[in-house]
Amino acid sequence: MTEAFTQTTFSQQPARPQFPTLPTGWPIGSYESYEQAQQAVDHLAGADFPVTDVTIVGIQPMLVERIAGRMSWGKMLGSAAVSGAVFGLFLGLVLSMLNPGAGLVPIVLGLVAGIAFNLLFGALGYAANRNKRGFVSQSQLVAQRYDVLSQPRNAERGRQLLADLAARSAFTH
Repeated sequence: MTEAFTQTTFSQQPARPQFPTLPTGWPIGSYESYEQAQQAVDHLAGADFPVTDVTIVGIQPMLVERIAGRMSWGKMLGSAAVSGAVFGLFLGLVLSMLNPGAGLVPIVLGLVAGIAFNLLFGALGYAANRNKRGFVSQSQLVAQRYDVLSQPRNAERGRQLLADLAARSAFTH
């Protein structure tokens, strides 16, 4: 197996690959959630394990789309108005700082323009896509399990540390 990392000239730390590469190393732990894998790596770090040799790999990734609700003209226009107001207020504040003698005029103009433009473009986008999608959702990339890998030179020590963590967790629960 070739080493995916090369040593840098000025340090003993491995250089990160410049292009996407498959992870290397031996499995030292497997977890049902990313949070559990992070806790395992935190445990390794607390035990002075060389965590630069560690990689968390999501196995069998899947895209999960959670539906938040139906989309309607009212919801779309309300959301567009709020986001337009925030952007317009920000723009108005910046303009008022550039021209301090103008008073509240740049803030009000920015607020009104932000709402108007966002309502216009939001309505056009919603009208164009209305028949394609009638709901609001959030997408998330998750994995069915998360493996913690270590480079072979430290894999056995990493397995032992994670086995100790699992034994302590089982004992306390």
